[in-house]
Amino acid sequence: MAAQAATEAAPAKGSLVIIGGALRADSAPVWQRIVRLAGGVGARIAVIPAAAGNPAGSGGRLVQTLSSHGAAAFLVPVAPRLPGDFHKAANDPVLAAAVRDAGGAYFAGGDQGRITQALRNPDGSNTLLLDALWDLYRRGGVIAGSSAGAAIMSSTMFYEAKSVLATLQNGVEDGREIAPGLGFAGNEVFIDQHLLVRGRFARMLPVMLKKGYRLGLGVDENSAVVIGPQREVEVIGYKGALLLDLSRATVDSRQAAFNVVDVMISYLDSGDRLNLATGVLTPSADKTAGKLDPGQPSFREALFSADILGNTTVVDLMGKLIDSDQPAAIGLAFDGPQQRGSKSGFEFRFSRAADSVGYASATSERYSIYRLRLNVRPVLLGWPTYQDR
Repeated sequence: MAAQAATEAAPAKGSLVIIGGALRADSAPVWQRIVRLAGGVGARIAVIPAAAGNPAGSGGRLVQTLSSHGAAAFLVPVAPRLPGDFHKAANDPVLAAAVRDAGGAYFAGGDQGRITQALRNPDGSNTLLLDALWDLYRRGGVIAGSSAGAAIMSSTMFYEAKSVLATLQNGVEDGREIAPGLGFAGNEVFIDQHLLVRGRFARMLPVMLKKGYRLGLGVDENSAVVIGPQREVEVIGYKGALLLDLSRATVDSRQAAFNVVDVMISYLDSGDRLNLATGVLTPSADKTAGKLDPGQPSFREALFSADILGNTTVVDLMGKLIDSDQPAAIGLAFDGPQQRGSKSGFEFRFSRAADSVGYASATSERYSIYRLRLNVRPVLLGWPTYQDR
């Protein structure tokens, strides 16, 4: 185990391409970046379908897609749902050598628990295949993954996750809602996926507080974040990613219900870059001349959402706030009307901080939003306000 820790702690010269799920075959910028980081046309990329419900089918399609973008992709037949002893396959020295010598590896989506089950031995030690992946990454190769393949990038991952609201209400427990990931992204950054489409930004907070993460990156579908060896993040693809910074965050321990204040939340749009070490944001080319002037806001009405966990709602509300004359924006999260009486939920209060800044695109109605302040507190809703007859 000491050798395993040393392997994973060694500085990596490679890159990560962390995809939020539902990556389309025609999302050329993401596929082409993976191939380029693996060495360019002809680069050998190992496809690992361990998470998939149909590993042979999913893996075969991924091999075809990567090959169509210039890679020499090959399938790694290690998955709990493939016939045979997957741990024996994961400890095959010939297969491990093929992966070690490749320019990159790609993890398919599905169930992230199957990935860690396949790549770690029953005693928790690394299989030869996992050691080979770490060698590939340390040497300068690329590790990419979508959905489940993104979840395993951090040292903690969601495992048997509840709904977003239930996660806030009930918290998370090691070995149930969360479990160890593979840790390619390091120990300070927590990764989540399907972020905006499924309103998952809120469920990151209990995990980050419990496990001591300073930063959280939540990547949306058909989008990716590329993390280079100098810890610079670049967003590519259709949408973007949310960055949560808990450096200043505090919790009122006198309250039993979940609460947190002074979370800094940013939205990085496609084309944006952020250095995790320095905190410097470089907006995409179409936004460099679009820094927002707080004295000339576009929005002047009150900003409120009754469903902050809805599809892209959080980014829509943040975009209006950064370009508004309003001091704050409020979002609520509650269960549906299944029962009478008061219902517990949460209020999300977004406000500008001294270092908040926004950039507007010159070609579309899209924003890059840096360092808004977020407070979350429990609230009660009286439901319903009348009796059915």
